[in-house]
Amino acid sequence: MSQAVNIPSNIKSLADYIEHTFAKYGDKPAYNALGQALSFAEAEALSAKFASWLLHHGKLQPGDRIAIQLPNLLQNPIAVYGALRAGLVVVNTNPLYTPTEMSHQFADSGAKALVILEDFVPKYEAIKDSTAIETVIITSATQMLTQKACESAYPCFMQVFEQAQELTLPQRPEISLDDGCILQYTGGTTGVSKGAELTHRNVLANSIQTLERLGKKFKDGEEIIVCPLPLYHIYAFTVCMMTLFAKGATCLLIPNPRDMDAFVQAIKPHKFTSFAGLNTLFMGLCAHPEFPSLDFSKLTLTMSGGTALTKSAAELWTKTTGCSVTEGYGLSETAPVLAFNEPGNEHLGTVGLPLIDTDIQLLDPNDQPVADGQEGQIAAKGPQVMKGYWQRPDETAKVMTANGYFKTGDIGVRLPNGCIKIVDRLKDMVIVSGFNVYPNEIEDALTQHPDILEAAVVGKPDDKTGEKVCAFITVAKTISTEEVQEHCKQMLTAYKIPKEVNIIDELPKSTVGKILRRELR
Repeated sequence: MSQAVNIPSNIKSLADYIEHTFAKYGDKPAYNALGQALSFAEAEALSAKFASWLLHHGKLQPGDRIAIQLPNLLQNPIAVYGALRAGLVVVNTNPLYTPTEMSHQFADSGAKALVILEDFVPKYEAIKDSTAIETVIITSATQMLTQKACESAYPCFMQVFEQAQELTLPQRPEISLDDGCILQYTGGTTGVSKGAELTHRNVLANSIQTLERLGKKFKDGEEIIVCPLPLYHIYAFTVCMMTLFAKGATCLLIPNPRDMDAFVQAIKPHKFTSFAGLNTLFMGLCAHPEFPSLDFSKLTLTMSGGTALTKSAAELWTKTTGCSVTEGYGLSETAPVLAFNEPGNEHLGTVGLPLIDTDIQLLDPNDQPVADGQEGQIAAKGPQVMKGYWQRPDETAKVMTANGYFKTGDIGVRLPNGCIKIVDRLKDMVIVSGFNVYPNEIEDALTQHPDILEAAVVGKPDDKTGEKVCAFITVAKTISTEEVQEHCKQMLTAYKIPKEVNIIDELPKSTVGKILRRELR
């Protein structure tokens, strides 16, 4: 474990960190969405009004939970910063959740307030009686542009700002760095979705750790970061809305990254310096006819996280933009970053070295460290590791070792240079005749075929071998199963070669672009 993280003595909470940043960068642009810019000073004023309204009109007390269910619009950071300045706990919520998912998350978190896009209000109405929510604030995608109120019984952003004109933001009560400030719900890939309780210390420490690894070349107040990843996801939340924000960066918010035409038009006028993405976005953009002709002269950092980076995506992005991809690794439970490559000195195929003040061990099934060079479950200790799962001590106990390491559920190996290579999810591993087969490795081999665009691999029961490897692929032009298997033979040992190949139109993905293997099973 390397040097300790030092949080400045004048920063007692995430709200202090945010207010310090507002004061430092003033009229510089903080956010840009749908062609509209918001300066640090404007974000300060609007988030202060929002915070004041929550405490005076919203019947909320410091420590209460507020669910924020918005896409990447200017209203998102205003709501998040305002909630934190009011001393509330933010419950990040995916706008595309079904009523069932909303009901679980709102009830489990005990949220008393909700900020939601007016289009999704009917979903809330269907489940509101199962929640403790008393205050609802709505907005529309274009409300900051048009300044028009929404037609609803619920107050909207414009009404909140008007009603808060004469209000002053009360002094925040004493907050401990070890108090919770975010409930970040896990994707539910391993059962019911749980709320990782992240503290002020977790998020602040992770911002400092991440900047130490990535920020050596950052120019204060001059960076422009493209953020297509949703701010409700912990990757964009910490890296874009906290870490790069604190360097005075302008964040270009992309509300709908699946609309590639609108995405390219939105970033075209800007000489962006950083890009936060993942595999599917890199591939999609590079395939867009206009993207290669954009101005990449200032692009010095492309970050990848959230899902494994394939060799073909990294090489295509570098060839198209002239900027290498810097891959990192983390989880909701670790605020999120545990390891990151060093920009310009990347070890492709690894997630780099652990961040400062982060100790990573690789464990066997008995929670004992494995020998050097052997695969084991990645376990981490550091100031970014969550307080625990919200009101679930039994679930927290399952993921913590006796000596305080958080078990990630991912399999990794430490290379001789110290870099961590992620092998796969423990639960996604396929066992063929007693041999461990990791889908990531096979997917990487498959996507190196020039006609295979994307690939996902799962295990299926097999009478002879226990399980067999099954591949699902999307293709640029039709290819045969035999051709796919022949391609794999060049790179993979026999038991890893897919016995079944399915060509489909589209792979199932989460809103962040993660391929959902569980749906293919």
